[in-house]
Amino acid sequence: MTKNSRPWEMAESDWRRLVDRVRAGRALKPASWPGGARCAVALSFDCDHETFELGKGEAAVGRLAWGEFGRRVGVPRIIALLEKHDIKASFFIPAVSGLIDPSEPRRIAEAGHEVGLHGWIHENNSTLDRDTERQLMLKARDALHEMTGVEPVGFRSANWDLSPHTIPLAAELGLLYDSSLMADESCYELVCDGNPTGLIEVPVEWLRDDAVYLLFNRDPATRPWMTPQNVLEIFVRELDAAWEEGGIFQLVLHPFVIGYRSRIWILDALIEHAKAKGDVWFGTHAEVAEWVRDHG
Repeated sequence: MTKNSRPWEMAESDWRRLVDRVRAGRALKPASWPGGARCAVALSFDCDHETFELGKGEAAVGRLAWGEFGRRVGVPRIIALLEKHDIKASFFIPAVSGLIDPSEPRRIAEAGHEVGLHGWIHENNSTLDRDTERQLMLKARDALHEMTGVEPVGFRSANWDLSPHTIPLAAELGLLYDSSLMADESCYELVCDGNPTGLIEVPVEWLRDDAVYLLFNRDPATRPWMTPQNVLEIFVRELDAAWEEGGIFQLVLHPFVIGYRSRIWILDALIEHAKAKGDVWFGTHAEVAEWVRDHG
């Protein structure tokens, strides 16, 4: 996307057009959740793996191995933990991550979890023209469908970087929901150029993302700056507030971040906390989107 170096010179019609391209429409907060539950918990895992490096156009061997850890160790630990708690979750998988080892998305789907779109190779959508972005979305959808036997219904843009075309394209493809935006803490319908799209947003937030607190990265330079206990406390506070409001607690985790022995307990403790509160329903993002569409 081209950056405007003199934004103060924009005409009102221009900045209004930019702002109105994608907006939050009608709120979709239901009176209650399935089974009469007070609060919904939607866990998601971004299986970037090797594409965390490849999607930036880089191929450092050490960083590819780091992504491989997410595949070899992180995902199996996560699946085992979800099975222990009898919980279904959503796994967003770049198509190339799946193609490196097609058995992984297949195992995830066979375990009853949702597999959602997360780009072709974890590419930055905001840098793509419309035709390229559309082609990659279709290509990724077909690849995941072939690997899992289930057609994806949800989309999450890599790094939550969207182009002006991303949401219209997701609606054109007939997807049920997007999970890349953060205009609300509750689900809402997406509006494009003033027109309702029918596409539901299951909103994310950086503060409900493990990578914000625990990721090690040289470029851009980021370092883990909070203890696992501190991270759990933030997640618990978010969950408790969602419970008080009768809303949804949505969480984004990465197998190559949360999947370590000294961190996986965060997820275990969070699930235990949610169950102890009671009146909580655990749903996939697709199940959440279907519920708020019909009851919001």
